Amino acid sequence: MDDEIGIIDTLSVILKRSGYDFTGVVDPLEAVEKVRNEKFDLMILDYLMYPVHGDKVVQMIREFNREIYILLLTGHVDLATPLETIKALDIQGYCEKSDRFDQLLLLVESGIKSIAQMRTIKKIRDGLNEILQSVPKIYSLQPIDSILEDILLELMPMVDSENAFILVDDITDMSEEGHKSIFKGIGKYRATINDFMEMLNPSLMEHIGYARITKQRVELEDGVIFPLNNEKSQAIGVIYVEGTNRDEGVELLEIYTSQAASSISNAFLYSLVNMKNEELNRTYDQLKLRYMDTIEALRQAVDARDIYTRGHSDRVAYYAMEVGKALELSSEELETLRIGGIFHDIGKIGTADDILLKYDKLSDAELKEIQKHPLKGARILSAVSMFKDVVPVVKCHHERIDGTGYPEGLSGESIPLLARIISVADAFDAMMSDRIYRSRLNIDQARQQLLNGAGTQFDAYIVSVFINIIDRMTEEGMLTEAAASFE
Repeated sequence: MDDEIGIIDTLSVILKRSGYDFTGVVDPLEAVEKVRNEKFDLMILDYLMYPVHGDKVVQMIREFNREIYILLLTGHVDLATPLETIKALDIQGYCEKSDRFDQLLLLVESGIKSIAQMRTIKKIRDGLNEILQSVPKIYSLQPIDSILEDILLELMPMVDSENAFILVDDITDMSEEGHKSIFKGIGKYRATINDFMEMLNPSLMEHIGYARITKQRVELEDGVIFPLNNEKSQAIGVIYVEGTNRDEGVELLEIYTSQAASSISNAFLYSLVNMKNEELNRTYDQLKLRYMDTIEALRQAVDARDIYTRGHSDRVAYYAMEVGKALELSSEELETLRIGGIFHDIGKIGTADDILLKYDKLSDAELKEIQKHPLKGARILSAVSMFKDVVPVVKCHHERIDGTGYPEGLSGESIPLLARIISVADAFDAMMSDRIYRSRLNIDQARQQLLNGAGTQFDAYIVSVFINIIDRMTEEGMLTEAAASFE
């Protein structure tokens, strides 16, 4: 604001050229009303004006607006406003008029940065205040279903979001197969379990699992996943918040989710699950069933992409179960082995067809992409805790006894027993199946390949057990029948 139209015009050209929106006013009283009724970040103000000087204008503005950043200009140094007045009225900058505007532009740029920093501080301060106000509510004695909804409702304003969900373990109910899982959604995720499961595409499932495994937030293009880590640094679930307008709100959510995790643990610790038992169990069972259906659909999608490997996962599960029975594993271990066999290649859902179905030898880059599928599969299964025992089986089924496998180069007994079983069953069925790049081997050739790899690629003892099984099945004519039943 300046009472000389020439100064206004010059500032308009210079500031707009620098990328700023600019409104020029020559009447100081009009300027006061504009600041009162419109939104401005920064004000450039002349000191000597008619009918009131700049310091009086600032005084009038500060009565209703303490946030606007003000730069005071003067062409008369001897008439400049006293330092005490600058401090008292929160005038942030002072500059002498000149034919050159370099200094003014520097002050404007500095002012804009200060404004951005102050807004960040204000948002964090307000956000922390909201967190403090919300904590008693989410710690209150109410049903877990209500606590989960309150948690979601309280976090929405921090990132200007409307859609979010929580997947959390019930740590009070530990069945033989692991913790059961509960979900709660708001916005578009306030859905039935069937509809909710359809929203969990493979990529989102993988990232949810990754957040739980690493206990770190995962930022996606459309949202952010926060692990819920309890006081023992154990991941008890995740919160997914959709939205792209994050900025410093993500840091606030990180603080908030730690409080949310504590409140959830607290609710379970004191058995504050006031939902009817039959309703809660029905919810558990439906979530498990729908998640199993989702994984099964993904598994079938993987099999359907390649006619040469159709039925492979079922056969691997069958062979692995036969080994497990021979080793006298418990019923729980056998079930884990069965699911591990069925889902061992689920991570290939994210592998491109031109790699998965390639006739020629894979390049180094393509081979590395294929070798990601155990980790991807482990992450998909890690999204809910009911598969926690299956995760290491899927993750480690391509590790080798000599330590040259992937993804982690584990060796010997550091590779989980069930993964070592799947490894042998997987290799045998692969050898006994036609592939794009080669024809199937016969029984004797496959048998010899397993013996050649015993002690290096495969666990030697498991190979010996497996060979006894296939020898028996071959003699009884069961091997061909078993393979045919999974076509």
